[in-house]
Amino acid sequence: MPVHLDHTIVPAHDKEASAAFLAQILGLPDPVPMGPFSAVALDGGLTLDFADADGPVRPIHYAFAVSAAEFDTIFDRVQARGLPYWADPQRRRPGEVAQRGRGRGFYFPDPSGHFLEVLTRGEVEQRAA
Repeated sequence: MPVHLDHTIVPAHDKEASAAFLAQILGLPDPVPMGPFSAVALDGGLTLDFADADGPVRPIHYAFAVSAAEFDTIFDRVQARGLPYWADPQRRRPGEVAQRGRGRGFYFPDPSGHFLEVLTRGEVEQRAA
């Protein structure tokens, strides 16, 4: 049987707010309650299960590969909310989008301080066409 990542737990200051934020920004279905979690379903059966943290949240990096069209839509949502974004993980290039060969990427924070990345893999898309 192939091994697939099924879910991972994402600590949050407010699990419902953080889960809804991610679902809205990425254009995913609304989160659903799963026991003590608020779960956001991604493609391939993976869920990000948001849980209220007992103490401070240690920021984690989450990267999401999307199509070029999805990238543009997500980027528009980030800009419409007035969220800060950067072209690099060190946050040295604010307000920029990284060009990576035929792909693009940018980083932005979620409500709990996690560092989210949205990227395209243009060279992979080009080969698949």
